[in-house]
Amino acid sequence: MILSIESSCDDSAIAITEIATNKLLFHKKISQEIEHSVYGGVVPELAARLHAETLPKILEQAKPYFKDLKAVAVTSSPGLAVTLIEGVTMAKAIAIALDIPLIGVNHLIGHIYSLFIEKETLFPLTVLLVSGGHTQVMEVKSLHDITTVAKSMDDSFGESFDKVAKMMDLGYPGGPLIQALAKDGDRLKYNFTVPLHQSPQIAFSYSGLKNAVRLAVQEAGEDKELYKDIAASFEHIATKHITMKLKKYFKTHPPKCLAIVGGASANLYLRSQIEELLKPYKAELLLSELQYCSDNAAMIGRVAVDMYKEKMFSSLEALDICAKSKM
Repeated sequence: MILSIESSCDDSAIAITEIATNKLLFHKKISQEIEHSVYGGVVPELAARLHAETLPKILEQAKPYFKDLKAVAVTSSPGLAVTLIEGVTMAKAIAIALDIPLIGVNHLIGHIYSLFIEKETLFPLTVLLVSGGHTQVMEVKSLHDITTVAKSMDDSFGESFDKVAKMMDLGYPGGPLIQALAKDGDRLKYNFTVPLHQSPQIAFSYSGLKNAVRLAVQEAGEDKELYKDIAASFEHIATKHITMKLKKYFKTHPPKCLAIVGGASANLYLRSQIEELLKPYKAELLLSELQYCSDNAAMIGRVAVDMYKEKMFSSLEALDICAKSKM
């Protein structure tokens, strides 16, 4: 079995995955959403302190599996430096105490492997990763062959939802709150401009749309009923931006199988629009189970199983955190 640890942002999680079967034997996650909602977003130092408190508590529950562990895996990049270090430090301590190999896992590859929890891998894939920190399109041929073909120039899809929710004083995380508010709104009420709609570049940008929403919120003033229309129009344009860029990319790279992963892949409107986009191509759409869309240790453990089989181990001295993505 492999014990895996996830602490890249504000979710403390530990999982146990069986190597031979990919079976998830144990998975516990403690979210910090309530603590950070007061501030309208994640406070790194607070997140690190909470990880230091909660990870040992979860680890205590996983102790019955220790005798069968063959390796310990941990998210080492990308993420918040002060929170990554909590997980990496714990993983190194376990590796030393149990004399087992250490596996450093890239968080973004973890999201790709969220598709394969308790399943066999299925490559090649075109992957749309949408989360609080990233919006990018990748061509994934294997664990070792991943090419990023488009990414955000500024804010991510998920981050823009958080910031719009903060503008409206809705709370954190913003994704579910905006989705719920948008359900009863008019998606065509506000004619926000689709970002980069005239640009031939296949890339993403949400800073301009975010600013347009800010102005609309200011203009709405105390009329909270307008917030429903603002949220619906924002969600519509934010999603349309992605589908338009994907359609442009598909002209030269028609999809056979497209996967949507990451925390923001739980957005139902995005899922429905991508389904419509794929119909002319008769392409298959792969989605993670909703419980595994957000950060979790199960996806880290699933990557680690394949890495273990290929002996992709990290030395205690060499494994270090990397806050920024290299993908």
